Order: sequence, then structure tokens, then C-alpha cells
Amino acid sequence: MNGKHLIKLGFEKETLGLALKAATAREGAGLARADILHELGAVRAAPQDYAGGGVYAPLAQALLAQAAAPQDRPDEALRPAPLPYAVWGADLIEPGARAQMDVAMRLPVSRAGALMPDAHVGYGLPIGGVLAAENAVIPYGVGVDIGCSMMLSVLPMPAGALKVAEASDLLLRHTRFGAGVGFEKRDRQDHAVLHEPTWEEQPLLRHLYDKAVNQIGTSGSGNHFVEFGTLSLAQPDPELGLEAGEYLAVLSHSGSRGFGAQVAGHFTVLAGRLHPGLDKVAQKLAWLPLDGEEGQAYWQAMNLAGRYALANHDLIHARLARALGVSPLAQASNSHNLAWKEVVDGRELIVHRKGATPAARGQLGLIPGSMADPGYLVRGRGHAPALASASHGAGRQLGRRAAQNALNKKDVQAYLAGRGVTLIGGGIDEAPQAYKRIEEVIARQTDLVDVLAEFRPRVVRMDTGSEDV
Repeated sequence: MNGKHLIKLGFEKETLGLALKAATAREGAGLARADILHELGAVRAAPQDYAGGGVYAPLAQALLAQAAAPQDRPDEALRPAPLPYAVWGADLIEPGARAQMDVAMRLPVSRAGALMPDAHVGYGLPIGGVLAAENAVIPYGVGVDIGCSMMLSVLPMPAGALKVAEASDLLLRHTRFGAGVGFEKRDRQDHAVLHEPTWEEQPLLRHLYDKAVNQIGTSGSGNHFVEFGTLSLAQPDPELGLEAGEYLAVLSHSGSRGFGAQVAGHFTVLAGRLHPGLDKVAQKLAWLPLDGEEGQAYWQAMNLAGRYALANHDLIHARLARALGVSPLAQASNSHNLAWKEVVDGRELIVHRKGATPAARGQLGLIPGSMADPGYLVRGRGHAPALASASHGAGRQLGRRAAQNALNKKDVQAYLAGRGVTLIGGGIDEAPQAYKRIEEVIARQTDLVDVLAEFRPRVVRMDTGSEDV
């Protein structure tokens, strides 16, 4: 007798252990497997008949408690219809992302939301979704790559000062990409985030500390990148301290690496256990009450992961600037997978931005395109219906597998060559053709941000991907 037999009968993880224990006891009493399975099927169908006593009583009682959970937890019931929310670029957004946002807006803890023009299907909350919840934080409303973020460094060098071969060599020597990858110990840099006392305040964080140390200053796989390019500033910007013109710049996209991913996985499981009666359609949106022990622990770990992600950018940019012998003229950065405490309509709510750029009035942000398309330095307009948010990029129009099936290397290489882009690494699944046109996405959110400058990639490094371009 094993778990597979019991799963076929409909036992779930909450009752699987009890079912197996009862089955083992009946096996010890000499019953054949077929007879035990028949008995277990009867218990599964009518647990009330077995709850009074006997070997199956603990299982039957657990089944009854499981069945009663939705009625005992009215706070888990979804609204019959989603709360209204604003959408930007509706013509660019696939129906699946709208459906996911509709479910999120039916959560009992949801209070407001918005959908950005780069939106596409994700786990739980769609990528490009913004959700304000009351006294609740949703791990899958933040995302697996907690603190995924952008950083731009504007360098005191003419745009054409760095040749392709030199830029490629710098990226190969001073950046690292991929799951589990870190710098060699002798080349690893230190950062203040690694010395925060927060690491000692939870067993999980203590356990993940060595992983964080090993991967500091590196980037993950997928759409993470570091690239040299040309930043074009049409008008002088006193706040940035930059005159109009073209500059050599570094743009990076990275996150909290394996540390953040394991934090996300751990607390997602906890959230699911807290809400066993949540409708299956919303199970990936299970939340942690912020005034509870689990919610406080996640909030602490999430914010540490956000700081750690930005520390990775700090070290990447510092390495490259030091190798060039320069100090940046200006820098900008933002997280786009995080939750914040913000005042919405006069009350403090938890605003989740999963693949969405914070765009409060006057706030700088970065919205990249693809490996060969422009990115934009923007300043937020604080648009309230968007919960002071904007898109975090162009957004996918083809999933990874669809891109691998639909695109070929020759077309992708021609696209890169036509835009003068040299690519190191990168896979077909990250091809420019897998993304929406960034110009169209930017055009749909002129009420959310003002564009300050355009960044055009020239030499791009990414992880190898599923298949090299």
C-alpha cells in the first residue's frame, strides 16, 4: 500500500498520512489490499459513519473537519463578483490575465486594484497586476523572485567610447548568471545587507544566509540581464544633474536569487495551510494576515529579500564602474516585485506590485523593453486609479514554450543585427519577438509616467536560456 493508491481514492495531503496509517493497521490485521481500498473508499464517501470510533475514526474526523472548513471560515469566501479595477492597454492584454485579476479582486481582503498594459498570465496575481489588500500580504501577489528590480547607471563617458569587444569582455569578467551561480570565493564582494541583524531573527533566514552570501552580486536566469547601451536625454534634468545629450550607461535587471525564491516557496505553503477552505480558483492567492505571526515573518523576510536584490545591482554596477575607472554621474533603481504599506483612499493598505513599477508623483522608475528594444527612464505621475503604478516592461506575448516552438534563431539574430545589438547568452525563450512592442506599451500609460530618457541596448549579457540565440 502506498500514497498513490490513496491519492486515486481522492485523499489529499491533509488526510493522506492518516489514511496511510489506517491502511497499515488494517494490513497488519491481515486484510488484503483490495479490501482495505474498499473500506477507505467507504470512509471517504461517508466519514460520519466512521467518526465515532475504531481504526478509521481519526481519518473520518479529519475528513469531516476538512469538509466543514469553508463553512467555518466565512472570511475565506470569495465575493460573487470582482471589485471594479482600472485597466491600461486593454487591447494588449490576454484574456487569461484579466481572468486572474478578476479572481484577485474577488478575495475578501482585496480593496482596490489595477492592471498594467504589459500584463500577462502568472502564478496567482497576473504579471502586471497591482492589488491593494487590507491587513493581508499575499506571497504570490509579490511573486517568486521577491524584490526583482532594475538599476541604471549613467557614466561620464560618450555613448560610443566603449567598443563592443571591450564591453563584452567587461560583462564576461564582472557578471555572473544562472540558477545557483555565484562568483568564486576570491572574487566575491561584501555588502552591508549581509551584515543586517535580520538574518538572525528567523530560522529560515539563518538557514538561507550562506546561499545569499554565495550568490551576492549575481543575476538569475530567464529575463535577467546586464547591458551596456546609449542613454538619450532630450532635455536637461536638474534633479538627475544631467545635461541633454547621449551617455554611455549600464542597465540591469535582477532579483533576490535562490534566497528570495525559497522565502517565497516557504511562505506560500504557510498561506495555503492557513486557508484550507479557499476556493480552488484562488488557492494561489492565499494570504497571510499581517497582524499574525506568519504575516509578520513574511513581511520581514520579503523586505530583506528586496534589499538583497538591490544589493546585487549595487555590486554589479560598482564592479563595472570600477573596471572602467569611473564613478556614475547619476543612478536610478526600483523594485517591481514587492508589497508596500501605502495610504489608499485614506486608509493604510498593502499594495502588491507583481511586475509593476512604483510610480508615485516624482518617483524615478525604469521600464525595459527586450534584449534588442529600448528601455525608458521615467518619472511617476502618482495616478491614483493605477495605485501610483506603471508597467515593469514590455510584457510577454508568447510564453517560453510557445516562443521556442514559434521562433527560429535566424530571425532572432537578424532582429538583433538590425538594431546593432551584440548578445552574450540569451535564449530563444527571451527573443524580442516573444515580447509586446515596448513603444505600444509606453504609449498606453502616458497618464501614469513621463518619459525622461530612452536607453538603447548595445551589448547584452543574459543567462544561456533553454536554447542559445
